[in-house]
Amino acid sequence: MLALLLSASLLFTAPPDWRTPFEKGNGNTTATYAECIDYYKRLDAAYPEITLREAGTTDIGQPLHEVVVSLDGDADPASVRAKNRRMVFIQNGIHPGEPEGIDASMMLVRDYVQKKELRRQLENVTLVLIPIYNVDGALNRNSTTRTNQNGPQEYGFRGNARNLDLNRDYIKQDSRNARSFAQLFQRWQPEVFVDTHTSNGADYQYTLTLIDTQRDKLHPAMNQYMQQRLLPALYAGMEKKKWPLTPYVDFEGRTPESGLRGFLETPRYSTGYTTLFNTLGFVTETHMLKEFAPRVRVTYDFLELLIRTVHQDAAQIKQARAAADQQTRAQTDFALTWQLDTTQIDKFSFRGYEGRTKTSEVSGQPRLYYDRKAPFTRPVNYYHTYRPTTTVHRPVAYLIPQAWGEVLERLRLSGVQLQRLRRDTTLTAEVYYVEDYKTSPRPYEGHYLHSQVKLRPEQQALAFRKGDYVAVVDQAAVRYLVETLEPQATDSFFNWGFFDSILQQKEHFSDYVFEDLAAELLHRDPQLRQQLEARQKADPAFAKSASAQLDFIYRRSPHYEKSYLRYPVARWLGGNLPVE
Repeated sequence: MLALLLSASLLFTAPPDWRTPFEKGNGNTTATYAECIDYYKRLDAAYPEITLREAGTTDIGQPLHEVVVSLDGDADPASVRAKNRRMVFIQNGIHPGEPEGIDASMMLVRDYVQKKELRRQLENVTLVLIPIYNVDGALNRNSTTRTNQNGPQEYGFRGNARNLDLNRDYIKQDSRNARSFAQLFQRWQPEVFVDTHTSNGADYQYTLTLIDTQRDKLHPAMNQYMQQRLLPALYAGMEKKKWPLTPYVDFEGRTPESGLRGFLETPRYSTGYTTLFNTLGFVTETHMLKEFAPRVRVTYDFLELLIRTVHQDAAQIKQARAAADQQTRAQTDFALTWQLDTTQIDKFSFRGYEGRTKTSEVSGQPRLYYDRKAPFTRPVNYYHTYRPTTTVHRPVAYLIPQAWGEVLERLRLSGVQLQRLRRDTTLTAEVYYVEDYKTSPRPYEGHYLHSQVKLRPEQQALAFRKGDYVAVVDQAAVRYLVETLEPQATDSFFNWGFFDSILQQKEHFSDYVFEDLAAELLHRDPQLRQQLEARQKADPAFAKSASAQLDFIYRRSPHYEKSYLRYPVARWLGGNLPVE
């Protein structure tokens, strides 16, 4: 009898409840960090297709996790790559107050192993995702800081444990989070990368807006596939799902109908960094004023559609990526800075709300509001052509003194192959002198950012030490090398302040001591005297300043330190190097 009762109880055991915290809630709740990781632990234990593991650390001391969804359970990047699968990499929670991707991905991963119609999409695709990237911010939970946002009830904070915005940290890598990401990204080398967000800004009809890798910065082979196949498939597919898409709503004037601008994601941003390695990048931006539940659903539908399209186009993507990688390694000239070309105009049929003004109850002044009773669909100008404003011809290699450890560490984390000089040696290479630059008056993400760098190249014989580093440019990370080590690049290591110590002069002179030496120099060097006299005639203020004239002579004398304002990374233009 007891056996029968036990047997009956087993028959009526409730099946596992695989609903996520979002699905169990009221449509306005998002999973906490602990709930999210615990859910993936349950999936990992129940399904061999799912692997959850630690992928590094974060500034708050908690691990950064990765989730791998692979139909045969293979979670080794090299093995998966050998099986001719495309890799789709999804990152969630970089801004934990924008959590739609966190909840959408939990449901999506579950559905890929539980629903037959979705499993097919992973026959030639491996899905890799970071459940929550900014663990620090996710643990700093509140319900007030997203002032402009309609739900959820509670959410994380934008800044991490060091109050860094991690979506400005991909090149400088001040955070442990970013350093862990770089290693994880380089292990997988995905063809497609998605970073999930929520927007701020204007009001309009769309629930989801999209940033795709800026077309002029993307390699032509990848861009051709993106523009001719992938984007049309995504826009048409989301329209069919009743989720019309628009490019990210960044506009020229007061309201969106003044014209949309393509977003230029430089390498400080997630998709700007991934573009350096010929990865197709997307940032999903759900609209802050829509309710949370449809924002989660639209993110789910976009991710599913993207993966389905990658599954269908696996061969095309492989071909485009292979061409891009091969051609990038052979590329000789690289664009470093860009400017929007407002003479190139496309049209986009935009679904917005009329922007009107009314009297502010706070200030009594006219204020903007969007009238949801006045929707419109009309063509607006779309400016998304960027022109290079600075280009550089690549060297054969970069010579990097071992003293600059912070830079070398970041190069390694991003997959740069480095060699070392095997003996002390003197090498003649091209160096840059920094002739001018601008510095922001206030800190930006922990740095006083430089810009508008002007350089003077010069050939010099330089002494290098055994163990100094050589980065030969003919490697997969060539574009990353150029855009970080060329000082004039927008997000170069120089512009982020990693070389600021070269901007300070270390040796000086006393006027009364140098007077006699300066006179002797002028006596021995008639050409220097001519230069001084020409400057005196051309510049009356200079002619009246004794100190300025002494400094003029000092800077042209053997006593002036050659290392002042000399960028320490040298450009090797050819020949053999004594490397290990």
